[in-house]
Amino acid sequence: MPKTKLFPVLVKKIEHLEKSKIPAYRQKVLQPMIDYVQQQKDHGAPITLNFICTHNSRRSQLAQVWAWAISRYYGIKTDCYSGGTEETAFFKNAVEALRRAGFIIKSGSGQNPLFEIFMSEEIDPLICYSKVYDAPENPSEEFAALMTCSNADENCPFIPGSKARIPLDYKDPKEFDDTPFAMEKYEERSEQIASEMIHVFQNIK
Repeated sequence: MPKTKLFPVLVKKIEHLEKSKIPAYRQKVLQPMIDYVQQQKDHGAPITLNFICTHNSRRSQLAQVWAWAISRYYGIKTDCYSGGTEETAFFKNAVEALRRAGFIIKSGSGQNPLFEIFMSEEIDPLICYSKVYDAPENPSEEFAALMTCSNADENCPFIPGSKARIPLDYKDPKEFDDTPFAMEKYEERSEQIASEMIHVFQNIK
């Protein structure tokens, strides 16, 4: 597919993060994801990713949004989803970290609001909210389950319908909630995830 023209601020952020050095141990963690995406692309099969953590409120949402944007930035058609072992809400600090990175976000209301996340004027927004990983709107077969937290990884040894199950395990920025460092840590985690999604899609041939 042709590359999507992202918002200039978002392009600038990605270009900055492209210079990030991914530690060797994290490259090893990411290799199975690269292998899955490459295999699907080589076979002309859909690339479908479902990022899973416990509450679907922080890490899995960040990973879904960044994978969605970065895959299109590199012109690799990828369907990106996320879910949790339980439903809560897309946490405000994670939403704000994405907004600061350059996404335009329209917020809904209620205990578990819908968020419309825009990365470009060319395509429809991604609709994000907290849901369980096997919610009806998520894929039920032929997808990669990407476990973004150790809790979900340990408690969900088998994800029905998944073609691959890949632990990524990101540290939870939640521990910094209600501290002066909260947004700094959320942006740090967001940028780590973005840098690693860049590494994945840069390595697809």
